[in-house]
Amino acid sequence: MRDHTPLPTLTTLKDQARRLRSRLEANGEPIGHSKALELIAAQHGFNDWNTLHAALGNRSGPESLAPGARVTGAYLGQPFAARVVGIQAITSAPGSFRVSLDLDEAVDVVTFDSFSAFRKRVNGIIGKEGVSRERTSNGRPQLELSWM
Repeated sequence: MRDHTPLPTLTTLKDQARRLRSRLEANGEPIGHSKALELIAAQHGFNDWNTLHAALGNRSGPESLAPGARVTGAYLGQPFAARVVGIQAITSAPGSFRVSLDLDEAVDVVTFDSFSAFRKRVNGIIGKEGVSRERTSNGRPQLELSWM
């Protein structure tokens, strides 16, 4: 049964499927990509990948976000819940949005054990799926948003 928590972006879901395949293959249980997508869909409470993909297509895009809206996501790999402080379409890059977020809890943006740097206010540029083009050194998007 689906619990109505915000869905990750399509990019995030596909990344989850790739990581699942890699992990299972490393454990001697190889599966195909379509099977991995089906397992990810089941994990998020859907009967199959097509149903999950349709649900993603039915949700509104970042252009429907407004200051005060609630979002969840990840910043530099750290999960967060936040309030949108500002959002602006970037006219020179159609489909891109500059977003400002006030995180409920500050996230540590440093992975070094002996040092921390917490951030409560985050700014970034996202595309229509809520994912930034900029990536961390491990290839993950710097900013990933989900909304209802």
